[in-house]
Parts: sequence; structure tokens; C-alpha cells
Amino acid sequence: FTNEPYAIAKIAGIKMCESYNRQYSKSHGIDYRSVMPSNLYGPGDNYDLKNSHVIPALIKKFHLAKKKKSSFVIIWGTGKPKREFLHVTDLASACIHIMNLNKKSYYKNIGSFSTHINVGSGEEISIKKLAELIKKVIGYNGKIKFDPSKSDGTLTKLMNNSRIKKLNWKNNINLEDGIKKVYSQFEKENNSK
Repeated sequence: FTNEPYAIAKIAGIKMCESYNRQYSKSHGIDYRSVMPSNLYGPGDNYDLKNSHVIPALIKKFHLAKKKKSSFVIIWGTGKPKREFLHVTDLASACIHIMNLNKKSYYKNIGSFSTHINVGSGEEISIKKLAELIKKVIGYNGKIKFDPSKSDGTLTKLMNNSRIKKLNWKNNINLEDGIKKVYSQFEKENNSK
């Protein structure tokens, strides 16, 4: 399993926007802007344990373990890799902020004809600490066991968010509060299951 096709498609889209800006900015007023979010979580997430992202997968695992009174939860890898997370509401806020900036201010801060801006919290958390946080939020009392026979993947994925900072945007939802909101919604939707 690889993210290569997904990554290539994103890069191709960004490069297309940059090319249109270079070619048609002056003649047709083209002003494309691209955002690249860090790992997202929030309402509407996919909680399927076979193909979900890390936060919804951990929420579901700990929720099921709490319901079944399991003595432990197994998590793939060593727990050492670090990831950056952003609530989808913060991504929406960043997109609106970027969209509403006037052209002069925008390009002064990010460079001529560039379209790409990373949008992230600027903070990393290890998978181990994330699991402990989700365990706490859910109120699960069992143990966490890591399975080092499963791959860890890349050890760190912190994005450079200096451009979005220059444009005076910062996320508003810290990770613990975001997970509490997401779990509250998940619990309401899954109480009868």
C-alpha cells in the first residue's frame, strides 16, 4: 500500500494552479490558491477499522474496548512516530481566511505566483501519547499494547506552516478539545450499536 498516486495527484493540482497563475494572472485576473492540510479529523470521519485514519481508528478501538470491557487495546507499531493533526473546522477557517486575503497581501507574504500553503497546527504528538489522550477522553481503563511487528511508517510528518503564520492565521481547536467534540458526536451516533 502506498500514498504515491494520491501524493502525485495533489502535487499535479498545485502545479497546475501555479502554472495558470503564471500564464493568466495578468491577462485574465487568475488567482488560484492551494492549501495542503496536515492530518485531518472531525465530524463525518470514517470509523471503519480497515481503512480509517489514525484518530477515528483509535476512537473506535477504545470505544469498542470500553464497551466490551476488554483488558487491552492493540495498536500497530511502536507508538514512536509523530503526527500533526488539524480539526476540519480549523481547515475551513484557514481556507476562508486565505480566500479573503487581497492579492497584494497574499503574494507579498508567500511569493510571486506560488499557490501552495501548508495548513497545520504546528504541533506534533507521538502515536503513543495520542493513544493515551484518546484513552483518557473515552474513559477506557484497560492497557495499551503496541505491536512492533507492524510498520511504524514515517517517523515524523510535521509541516512547515510559516507561510500561514505570516498571513496571521492560527488554529483555534487544540487536540484534546477537538477529540472530546469528535468523541461526543461519535458516542451519540453509536449509542445503540
